Amino acid sequence: MTHLIKILLPFMVFLHAQAQNLKEEKLPEWIHYKPINYDEKRIALMKEYALMHYGTDNLEIVPRMIVIHWTGGKSLKSALSNFSKTELSGREYLKKFGKVNVSSHYLVDRNGDIYKLMPDTLMGRHVIGLNHCSIGIENVGNNNLTDKQLKANAKLVEYLAKRYETIEYLIGHYEYIKFENHPLFIEKIKGYRTKKSDPGKKFMEKLRIILSQKNISLKSEP
Repeated sequence: MTHLIKILLPFMVFLHAQAQNLKEEKLPEWIHYKPINYDEKRIALMKEYALMHYGTDNLEIVPRMIVIHWTGGKSLKSALSNFSKTELSGREYLKKFGKVNVSSHYLVDRNGDIYKLMPDTLMGRHVIGLNHCSIGIENVGNNNLTDKQLKANAKLVEYLAKRYETIEYLIGHYEYIKFENHPLFIEKIKGYRTKKSDPGKKFMEKLRIILSQKNISLKSEP
């Protein structure tokens, strides 16, 4: 137990500092802060996951990419409930490669409301090979994402791109596989891949058009 405390203490300090930073950051009024559960057990499991896949247990990231997702569920309530769980429920294939639950930095509801779930510079579990350098944005729904969600995603991506000069790329989850041979893509377990279709090609096309009109230029491929 003492050994575990020694391992977790530095990261608990980091999380506390992140929480303080969020308070000082004064998020725009259109971003609602609704943090998911990130207790000691989740920290330990996430460090275990990072070590397994990236060769480091450092969970602090420098954002280089934004990845857009859909939840596959129907409601904000169910999405928040699912993300707050410490361990994966179901999804047996994913469990083989780490017990820690999936997580993303932001969640966009059907009506366009935006929720911040975790610090931007804390590693989530939302995309194979790129968690160590990416911010994840989830959208409630599946292939029927709304126009309000589209506009909210554009607004959020613009905000993040201006906040972090290190961000170079914007991809849909289905596009992650393009980065397999890119230096940013790190995956120590050979063959660990999943086929993705979210958030849909049309959604990403529309999102990129809106962003180009805002003079936000982020690359979609290596």
